Amino acid sequence: MITAAATTSDHGFTGLTGFAADVLTALGDVGVGLLVFVEVLIPPIPSEVILPFAGYLSQSGELNLVALILWATLASVLGALLLYGLGAWIGMTRAIMMIAATRLVSRSDLERGAEWFATRGQWSVLVGRMIPGIRSLISIPAGAARMNLVVFVLYTAIGSGIWNSLLIGVGAALGTQHEALEQYLGYIDYVVYAAIVVGLVVLVVRRYREVTLAKRQGILE
Repeated sequence: MITAAATTSDHGFTGLTGFAADVLTALGDVGVGLLVFVEVLIPPIPSEVILPFAGYLSQSGELNLVALILWATLASVLGALLLYGLGAWIGMTRAIMMIAATRLVSRSDLERGAEWFATRGQWSVLVGRMIPGIRSLISIPAGAARMNLVVFVLYTAIGSGIWNSLLIGVGAALGTQHEALEQYLGYIDYVVYAAIVVGLVVLVVRRYREVTLAKRQGILE
């Protein structure tokens, strides 16, 4: 079900968050699911931001709460299957090298996902779906290990369903308090800008450390 965006939005957001709210409502429930699908493949796009915001907007009638959960979970499973297939096709080492080369995901995060699967086994697919930084990447070692596909899909659907329901539910709960929060909505832009700055700083620092470490290892070798 695709919920059409209202001609005049009443979400109350302005500035950057107002633009984001307009985009989400224009995309509809399926579009939000598409964003989640992209987030699975490109982890830097945070579902921790997209889904609560979509849940919040569902309380204004512009998005459907149940449809959001269903589409987000379906998108999570489909994205996970692609990464599973990549791991099964070219193996762990080559998959890590390929994805790390895109610079969208750090090699350390990829190796952490591999370590999680190696030490915790198949259950890591279920639990890992609820852990940022592990959630998407756990599919690669699962595929490389040729984990039973039915079990993989089942664990992925359960874990992703719980995680998506939690994020969307938190946003929806806040959305029920829209009138009480309306006077503060204009300040959310400042929080978003601050989060973007902090995120960029963290990204630059992590990248600098990884490059420095790689250079040192090259010298030592």
